[in-house]
Amino acid sequence: MSPLTLDRLPDTVVLQPGEALRAALDPATWLEMLEGSALLVSPPSWFGDTVFTAKTVLNEGEVHRLERGGWIELSALTPARLRVHAPQQAPAAWPAEPRPVMRLVRLLTGS
Repeated sequence: MSPLTLDRLPDTVVLQPGEALRAALDPATWLEMLEGSALLVSPPSWFGDTVFTAKTVLNEGEVHRLERGGWIELSALTPARLRVHAPQQAPAAWPAEPRPVMRLVRLLTGS
């Protein structure tokens, strides 16, 4: 099974208790809980030499904006229905901002 990314997600995601959505999402994506509740595990981050994730319970009617992009896991605590909203796209005339990983590679290699 191929991983879910923002361009492959349905308009509305339905999860039963115990089911989880694992997806790679862009920064500034926001999750809108239409029904139920779910546990969100944020994309991994570094704090010194330690990798950590933050966990947040999202309840019906709440909206959560991802500050950083990356892999998230959203586990249904009750029957849940949610929408994943893509960040605003820049107009076509604007140059695309490089992905953070590519920016890091460029900084490290000097290219």
